[in-house]
Amino acid sequence: MDLYFFAPPASLIAALAFGLFGLLIGSFLNVVIHRMPKMLEREFENACAEHVGKEPVHTDTYTLSTPRSACPHCGHKITALENVPVISYLVLRGKCRGCKAKISPRYPIIELLSGLLAGWMVWQFGSGWLGMGAVVFGFMLIAMTFIDIDTQYLPDDLTLPLLWLGLLVNLNGGFASLHDAVLGAAAGYLVLWGVNALFKLLRKVDGMGGGDFKLLAALGAWMGWQLLPAIIVLSSVVGAVVGIGMMVFAGSGRSTKIPFGPYLAGAGLLALLFGPEISALSQTYLSAPR
Repeated sequence: MDLYFFAPPASLIAALAFGLFGLLIGSFLNVVIHRMPKMLEREFENACAEHVGKEPVHTDTYTLSTPRSACPHCGHKITALENVPVISYLVLRGKCRGCKAKISPRYPIIELLSGLLAGWMVWQFGSGWLGMGAVVFGFMLIAMTFIDIDTQYLPDDLTLPLLWLGLLVNLNGGFASLHDAVLGAAAGYLVLWGVNALFKLLRKVDGMGGGDFKLLAALGAWMGWQLLPAIIVLSSVVGAVVGIGMMVFAGSGRSTKIPFGPYLAGAGLLALLFGPEISALSQTYLSAPR
């Protein structure tokens, strides 16, 4: 009797492979999220000191790779075996091997999110250059989301490369035509800049940071100007719901600052993954009789 073995399609194998790769990148993203804001702060403080003729405030090397990762409580250096995505967290039961202090579950969550997103992007867009671009797009949005949650700041070191990468991906019509991508980048920036300018005129304070303008410009560069209204509506609705929830259940006041970047990033991911469906729904709504 012949034996027949199930042979998974190449697309599934590629998605699984990139899912595992995403887990590894997720571990690196944890480092980026933790260290990049500190690196930028140190650079700013040294620049200020240099401007007034003083010695640099920070003279030690602090990069994404140096010094080695360590427990913030006891200084225990993280070994390679303790840095295996998700598995190490489970084996260590969410505690430092040295002092038994609790490790935030956010670390394995980011690793899992990166793995799942990488696999999904490759499954949907393939393992060619378009799929690779989508994977990088997802990784950068994950990093920006958690940096904004922690610091309410979106670094130019992430938003601007994402914008230029979007234009390059669409150079020959990847997710949108180059014409639509350029218009999307310009419109994305100007729309939020205009909203903030009007808010500042009325309230005398900024309503959002410049990083939000650049992030929406980057999303426009990736997906074209046509999806910008959907991205803005999705992010605004979710942001409004969260803001109202914080005021009702957490007792936050109206003056409490809520980072808008995570909502833009989430809406941008939805637009990339479900762009045709969102466009079809929009056209159906707009063409419906009133």
